[in-house]
Amino acid sequence: MLLYRVLSALVGIPLIVLAVWHGGLTLILLVGLIVILGLREMTGMLTRLEIKPSPWLAYAGGLIMAGGAYLYREGYPGPTITIILFLNLIAVIAFYPKYSLLDASVTLAGTLYVGLLNYLYLLRTLPDGWIWLIFMLAGTWSSDTFAYFVGRAFGKRRVAPVLSPKKTVEGMIGGIFGSTAAGIAFALIYPFLPVIEILVLGFLIGVAAFVGDLLESALKRQAGVKDAGNLIPGHGGVLDRFDSALFTAPLVYYYALLLIIR
Repeated sequence: MLLYRVLSALVGIPLIVLAVWHGGLTLILLVGLIVILGLREMTGMLTRLEIKPSPWLAYAGGLIMAGGAYLYREGYPGPTITIILFLNLIAVIAFYPKYSLLDASVTLAGTLYVGLLNYLYLLRTLPDGWIWLIFMLAGTWSSDTFAYFVGRAFGKRRVAPVLSPKKTVEGMIGGIFGSTAAGIAFALIYPFLPVIEILVLGFLIGVAAFVGDLLESALKRQAGVKDAGNLIPGHGGVLDRFDSALFTAPLVYYYALLLIIR
């Protein structure tokens, strides 16, 4: 399992970094692909709960969100959310009772949840966006890595045994330490960044990554599956790999935009 995780990281990380470096259309195409794959896994899990989400409406919503992120330069556009909402409501009218309000609600919620990955692209559009996106990725990956190894080596006290029996207090602390260490590294590499704000952000990335991981565990436990998918060897599915980024990407975007860039 660990070998597969390492090999997947050795292949995946350079591809992501290359897309981040190019930015623009290359990055939004990669993000759009990840969103579609994530929505495929999400609708699959929801179907196991005897709910009938619409995969095609979810895919359309994911592409609309990606298109909105690419076309709008003033942050995440509200009109995209409105369009996705209207599409689901119209589908209820057109296909009721095969497609109910409950089905539309979970389709919408799943679309907006997985669509948070579009903040990976939006981070790149900020001033010095390359730095912010790499910082988010490094902080998130450091948090996940430290949480995994510290939890395996020293984990004893469970954080949320009902949601995820393997998550421990020690692993959580290790993850926060890892993301904070990434903040220290970036403060040293980029001395023009405000040190205190970067260290606080590093700490918050660790907290957000842990919360994102727990939420994904709750979804999988509710659906009765071990992994959201099996696309990435050693990691599971797209949502298993990017569950933390669903929380850390919006966090870094708004933290940088409101408190540092201004």
